[in-house]
Amino acid sequence: MAKSRNNLLGVGGQRRKLSRADQQGNGPARNNDRKAAADQKQDLLRKMRERAQGKTDDEQTPQPEA
Repeated sequence: MAKSRNNLLGVGGQRRKLSRADQQGNGPARNNDRKAAADQKQDLLRKMRERAQGKTDDEQTPQPEA
């Protein structure tokens, strides 16, 4: 029987062994994602604090009455 070209099972070498953390989705890529998410959160909190400070500063300064 001729070798089938459609069945490519086993072609392409061996896969590298995955650590338990990589198998469970806790590998280095996930750590980078967590770090990026934490950075975004810190940036959002900083912006919210700046806006809150701007509002309190405006409220504290007396407005001249015309």
